[in-house]
Amino acid sequence: MAATATRSRENTRARLLDAAAQVFAEVGLEGASVEAVCERAGFTRGAFYSNFDSKDELFLMLAARVADARVAAVRTRVEQMRAEGELGDGCDPTDLVQQIMELGSDDRLGVMLMSEIRIRALRDPAFGEAYLAQEREMVGSIARIVEDIVEAGSLRLRLPATDAARMLMIIWEGMTVRGAMAGRDDAELRHSGGEELGRLVELLVES
Repeated sequence: MAATATRSRENTRARLLDAAAQVFAEVGLEGASVEAVCERAGFTRGAFYSNFDSKDELFLMLAARVADARVAAVRTRVEQMRAEGELGDGCDPTDLVQQIMELGSDDRLGVMLMSEIRIRALRDPAFGEAYLAQEREMVGSIARIVEDIVEAGSLRLRLPATDAARMLMIIWEGMTVRGAMAGRDDAELRHSGGEELGRLVELLVES
């Protein structure tokens, strides 16, 4: 019985998150009211507030889902490349990063969502603190991937993996935002971001 209730709650939350993404795509963060999200998901306000304390919590969780999808796509690609022996000695770290990032899950909608979330975080200190805590978790996940790549390829970083991960994330986000501004499609966003990360990696990895 408890397992069934848990699955039902998870399904409700997932449907609300999906609805929030759809409404956000149409009207942006400010226009995506609780009522609009509930109507799109087919739930009442009561169902919403039994799963989320506020719209802020909902969109923070949606941002986390976007970030998790990005990291998961990268990790899957890294694991595949390691299994195929592409991370061994002699691999080109610059080319490696470009290959990994161009097969990621970034898209224009995700870039827009994260950009509006950051604006909201700038305006509200409490929201900003929650966002930064979430971002630190993402940096930690990226750092673990960096450590796996370094270990598999016998590479040496010029600075700690966590610092490298933070720099990679900042450059990646900056390039995808600018690519979205320039009207690039999803594949072009990933390609331009991958190129810039490749240049950064040349500075981070000892030759």
